[in-house]
Amino acid sequence: MRTFRAMVACLLFLVALAALSQADEGARTAGTGGQAVLLEIMGPIGPATSNYVVRGIEQGAADNARLIIIQMDTPGGLDTAMRDIIKAILSSPVPVVSWVAPSGSRAASAGTYILMASHVAAMAPATNLGAATPVPVGGGQQPAAPAEQPAAEPEASGEESAGEAPPMQGGPEAKAVNDAVAYIRGLAERRGRNADWAEKAVRESASLTAERAVEENVIDFVAADMGELLAALDGRTVSTELGDIQLDTAGLAVERKEPDWRTELLAVITSPTVAYMLLLAGIYGLIFEGYNPGAILPGVVGAICLLLALYAFQVLPVNYAGLGLIALGVLLMIGEIFVPSFGALGIGGLIAFVVGSIILMDTDVPGFGIPMALIGSVALLGGSAVMAIVWFAVRARNRPIVSGREDMLGAPAVAMADFSGTGQVRVHGEIWNAHAAQPVHQGAPLRVTGMKGLVLEVEPDETKEN
Repeated sequence: MRTFRAMVACLLFLVALAALSQADEGARTAGTGGQAVLLEIMGPIGPATSNYVVRGIEQGAADNARLIIIQMDTPGGLDTAMRDIIKAILSSPVPVVSWVAPSGSRAASAGTYILMASHVAAMAPATNLGAATPVPVGGGQQPAAPAEQPAAEPEASGEESAGEAPPMQGGPEAKAVNDAVAYIRGLAERRGRNADWAEKAVRESASLTAERAVEENVIDFVAADMGELLAALDGRTVSTELGDIQLDTAGLAVERKEPDWRTELLAVITSPTVAYMLLLAGIYGLIFEGYNPGAILPGVVGAICLLLALYAFQVLPVNYAGLGLIALGVLLMIGEIFVPSFGALGIGGLIAFVVGSIILMDTDVPGFGIPMALIGSVALLGGSAVMAIVWFAVRARNRPIVSGREDMLGAPAVAMADFSGTGQVRVHGEIWNAHAAQPVHQGAPLRVTGMKGLVLEVEPDETKEN
């Protein structure tokens, strides 16, 4: 009996061992007939893009995807968004392939860093990568790119001039460049790629075509379409968080993962143009609510738009001096309404508004600026409103006075009855008490010469007497 139990226990142990071995093998080899997740980065890399890619990588790992493919065509983007994507790639248990496609695409700036971080880097023919020098935001100057190597790695030829040193040594721009160099070299060395060229892409904004990138060991291979990509990946071994994985991409189904509603909403809100319009809508909505308390709708819409705009500005490269100039310009244009200065406040506010709008997104990162056509249109609309206010003010100033004491002086009057001293007259269709220095007959034409309280001083109007 004991022998039988021992045999059953050994059998169960062997079955469990075989199951674990098979599971481990399945985890380490991308099997035939599995699924690959395709994510797309098309355009500037911002908060919405990083949210979409990070969530896609996490979901792919949760769904036991065999491969994650990131297809790119990007001019670059924000540093924080790029680093979020790279962190997700480095910690992914599923192999991540970055592929610059279709032909004519590019992986500039932030796209180059993502290529360096990926387990496999590929490009389609007639594509390029590089130009990875960091661009400062918020009004800074673009850092210079010294051609020399850092002091720790002198040129072997010894031709470097002793009197020359890299510009801005120790300055904030140089620190940004050195930080970017260390980051991209670390990524390249981790994946066994050309770290020297990666540094050159940062310091000198160097770029490469797809074919040259393969020759320089910057990427792994060139693939024109998805079929060529999967064929080139088949049998390749990559290193992930779970260890070395041998890819088997024959018959692999590719599922394109579309951005969800959250990502789409974030992409709309964090568009610089939309954030700019939300800011204006929020400001004017609250202003209209202040003019008409109880209107409710302008205040509600304005508050929502302003909160969304402030959220968008939190994740965008905003120059807060520009934001302050916009607020000052709006306040000056509002002041023109309450304190007519014949355009002085309004024109000054318009200038501050336009300058603030131009520098609001003060960055050379493509896709993160406000179109000049939009700024011009808003400025034209605001200028038209200021000119209209000035025109109405001048017109009102030149218009004859139609009320008050000044309007009564010289006005024609008609006696309601015969009176001597004090009686009643009709002026502008109204009956007034009047005083005359001489007797007045009923219906006699009179003229107002003065006004004491509510009593008019009148005299006969000789120009209208027969």
